[in-house]
Amino acid sequence: MDEEYDVIVLGTGLKECILSGLLSVDGLKVLHMDRNDYYGGESTSLNLIQLWKRFRVSDKPPAHLGSSRDYNVDMIPKYIMANGALVRVLIHTDVTKYLYFKAVDGSFVYNKGKVHKVPATDMEALKSPLMGIFEKRRTRKFFIFVQDYNESDPKTHEGMDLTSVTTRELIAKYGLDDNTMDFIGHALALHRDDRYLDEPALDTVKRMKLYAESVARFQGGSPYIYPLYGLGELPQAFARLSAVYGGTYMLNKPECKVEFDEEGKVSGVTSEGETAKCKKVVCDPSYLPNKVRKVGKVARAICIMSHPIPNTNDSQSVQVILPQKQLGRRSDMYLFCCSYSHNVAPKGKFIAFVSTEAETDQPEIELKPGLDLLGPVDEIFFDMYDRYEPVNEPSLDNCFISTSYDATTHFESTVVDVLNMYTMITGKILDLNVDLSAASAAEE
Repeated sequence: MDEEYDVIVLGTGLKECILSGLLSVDGLKVLHMDRNDYYGGESTSLNLIQLWKRFRVSDKPPAHLGSSRDYNVDMIPKYIMANGALVRVLIHTDVTKYLYFKAVDGSFVYNKGKVHKVPATDMEALKSPLMGIFEKRRTRKFFIFVQDYNESDPKTHEGMDLTSVTTRELIAKYGLDDNTMDFIGHALALHRDDRYLDEPALDTVKRMKLYAESVARFQGGSPYIYPLYGLGELPQAFARLSAVYGGTYMLNKPECKVEFDEEGKVSGVTSEGETAKCKKVVCDPSYLPNKVRKVGKVARAICIMSHPIPNTNDSQSVQVILPQKQLGRRSDMYLFCCSYSHNVAPKGKFIAFVSTEAETDQPEIELKPGLDLLGPVDEIFFDMYDRYEPVNEPSLDNCFISTSYDATTHFESTVVDVLNMYTMITGKILDLNVDLSAASAAEE
């Protein structure tokens, strides 16, 4: 261990593994360590026995649930936008050769007490029961504007500069009502609150385009894909990739103490009495608790069911977004459901998550609007975890700390953090112009 490395990465969570892969591909000498004896950190994947040990303090799940090893329950489940930045990062590192993806069946939104499919195109808008007949026509016009919009072609801008026109102003031009904007903003553009309404509209238009292009890519019912056997495959795929580039992975390394020189800059990491020298450290908040602050907490319920979520066209895999306004909350609620179709549960069983940014200390009550949509559940586990963000100045101490995972059930905010960290560590902006066909979905 007494070697010198360019970067030492602590923790094998999704963000840390992606960064470790990107830095290895860039030719840096990377040592990757984790205090746990398993991959994934907070974003690990558990079988049934591990799930029971963690939440029920027993290692005897009921026999009727089937074999423990048929379950791969992701602790931070997030669907991946088919044309989004994460897929581009995965292709950039070539880690896709170790992974098989499969399209996710459904993308739904909760509106006025009911669950509806999220319309992604002008034709779907015309058919959607989310709107009355006149609103449908206005929405269709807006969707056509978004589909045709090209940043570099002023002819498609209809006289508007979307870098200065706000989303609220753009919506007003098309005469869309608040209800329509609610599902567009939260379920299509995937905004997590309503601040976007008073920000430049370009971001929202780009997000809507990404959604529609992602739906078109796999011709499925949603814009999302997910790896077979769940996200637990990702850290292991990156560990393989890192090894190809000469990186070193070490699990089960207790303590992992970050060492600093007299100027307060990172000098190395000590574990079991040995110190590895390094210039920079990348880690999750748990490795440098004195350089982060608590910014919130996530409340969630993990459920095992014997049926798909009702009113989602029997989708074997699905996301439902419950916008905050629909629930009288300050933050959205998310439903995630996955099953045998992605090899995360035995046939006939479904894993569902309900998650939200906690506004109380009572997850059982707070998550009720989402739980009510699930129908009967076989087993349910409630959990809360704190969210942290870094408060250090990386240019002074060379510590690059990821932000805790939020309540969203898609990857969009996670990958923004990864790309920002990459730029801070390397001083470069990652080139995401890649051939998207390199990440093919698994054959049916």
